[in-house]
Amino acid sequence: MNIASVRRPIVPPTPPRAPDDMSFLGKLAVIRRNMIATWGQRAYEEEIIPGRFIFRNSFILNRPDAIRHILLSNYENYTRTPAGIRMLRPVLGDGLLIAEGHSWTFQRRTLAPAFTPRATANLVPHMTAVLDETIAKLDARTGEAVDLRETMQRMTLEIAGRTMFSFGMDRHGPTLRNFIMEYAERLGRAYFLDMVLPVSWPSPMDFARARFRTRWTEFVAMLIAERRAAGKKDGAPPRDLFDLMDEARDPETGKGFSDAQLVDEVATMILAGHETTATALFWALYLLALDPDTQEEVASETRGEHLDSIADIDRQKFTRAVIDETMRLYPPAFLVARAARDKDNAAGIEIGKGDIIMIAPWLLHRHEKLWDQPNAFIPKRFMSKEPPDRFAYLPFGAGPRVCIGAPFAQAESVLALARLIGAFRIELADSNPVIPLGVVTTQPDHSPMFRITRR
Repeated sequence: MNIASVRRPIVPPTPPRAPDDMSFLGKLAVIRRNMIATWGQRAYEEEIIPGRFIFRNSFILNRPDAIRHILLSNYENYTRTPAGIRMLRPVLGDGLLIAEGHSWTFQRRTLAPAFTPRATANLVPHMTAVLDETIAKLDARTGEAVDLRETMQRMTLEIAGRTMFSFGMDRHGPTLRNFIMEYAERLGRAYFLDMVLPVSWPSPMDFARARFRTRWTEFVAMLIAERRAAGKKDGAPPRDLFDLMDEARDPETGKGFSDAQLVDEVATMILAGHETTATALFWALYLLALDPDTQEEVASETRGEHLDSIADIDRQKFTRAVIDETMRLYPPAFLVARAARDKDNAAGIEIGKGDIIMIAPWLLHRHEKLWDQPNAFIPKRFMSKEPPDRFAYLPFGAGPRVCIGAPFAQAESVLALARLIGAFRIELADSNPVIPLGVVTTQPDHSPMFRITRR
């Protein structure tokens, strides 16, 4: 894809690329700190990188046709890896994100009506109310150094709480954030035994994860109980995601979710919805602070707009392109790993039973054969008449297992960025480069301080 640009685009900082001959032990030492730093130059240039991963054959795939086969044409042949299940099950249980087979089909069919564009449109007032409050709080801090990463985390958590339950997260937000930090900092990182032992054999960290899960599910069940106590008028339309999920029924069987299943679905939607959106917004603000000219283009597009409906959000074409380009450079899910149930041929690649397939959006989105100036921040590439190949750009995955909440996340991200940049001029107050870390999501290595001024 060729991109013409008058100005020289910015190239944000990244970790040094690993030596292509890095040993397995060397990778193991780095992998828990930053998975992104284990990939060398070869991974950004070649379409297929065969190797070995924990005693199994592995393939890193950067070929869109092969990725299409894995994620769409024969997706049922590929399951999450044991390490992936260990990392996710304690916080998501058997929710939609990690369910397989008939359980996944039931959950997907049942949840689908809650995430239609119409359902998302009905939740926009919750988003705008939180944004109004966030802008008012930031307005009182103009000229000061502000931690916008923390602000985005609090804001998206509040949006998650209101869109899910119709109540604010003032009382429960600190507890929820503590759960997330506790898990991400220690329990959500892969240890050697997590990767080599079968899922049925508990690793040492699994005992700590089990204790965490007990406390976590009790907390989510308490939120659900509080929401149910608030009630709903008979015959009234659904007012939040919880109403939609609680009333959801599989169109084929008529079954709904049990209380235990509802806990896992609510946990999945809150965590997947708030943390990934907060991180994407942080990176977008960081990029716009590095690139004041692009920031002014966003502000110009939002000028005079009310931005309180889906129609308003859809008109923000350039702001949407900024979000798309942000998620190209900093994909929330930097790696998708799958294990083959049986042997297969993916666009000419012979795959054996048990082989590990790694599709890394971090690599794919920066691949030198797929993108012009792959490391540069060029939002207008997403306004080109030549859109990227569907399987070369995977911020929300692809195929039947594409993120069900993608329309909601996109609407929230575009709305939030447009409103924030429309209200404030944002500059970095911290000169240290921010380096992305691949841990659970693509996170910054530190939270830089920003300075904001009213437009």
